[in-house]
Amino acid sequence: MNKSLTRSMGFWLLLVVSLATTAVGAWLISGQIGTMTTTLLDGTATGVEVYVGQSLVVVGAGVLAAGIVGILLTLTLVAARSLVPAPAPAVVEAIDWTVEAEETPAPVATTPSAETTPATEDVVHEDEVTRDDAPATDANPDGSPSITR
Repeated sequence: MNKSLTRSMGFWLLLVVSLATTAVGAWLISGQIGTMTTTLLDGTATGVEVYVGQSLVVVGAGVLAAGIVGILLTLTLVAARSLVPAPAPAVVEAIDWTVEAEETPAPVATTPSAETTPATEDVVHEDEVTRDDAPATDANPDGSPSITR
C-alpha cells in the first residue's frame, strides 16, 4: 500500500494523542509541584498536599513519559518513511488511433514428423489377436490362452 504518511489517519491519531498526553502529564506535574512548593514555603502544608502531591507528580511523570515516547515514535515513522523510496510512476504511451493495425496471418498447422510421433512399445503380432470371424477357442495350439485386445 503506497499511502502517504500525511494521509494516514493512524499517524495523525498517534501524533495528536501523544501531544495531548504530554500536555496532561506536564500539567499534572507543574500543578502539584506548584501547590507543594507554595504550601511548604508558607508553612501551611498538610499531609494530603505533601504525600498525595508526590504520588500525583509520579503519575504525571509517567503520563508525560508516555507522551514523549509517542512523539518520538511519530518522528521515527517520519524518518523511516523518508528512507523508503517512492515508486516511480508508470509511463503509459498514448494510443495512436490513426494508424491501422497490421494483420498477421495465423500460423499454419503442419503434420507431425517422425520425430514428434511417439513410438509404441507394445507390438502385437497378428497371431496373438483373436478375430471375430475365427472360431473361438480357449487356447492357442501351443496351449497358452489367447490374448485379445
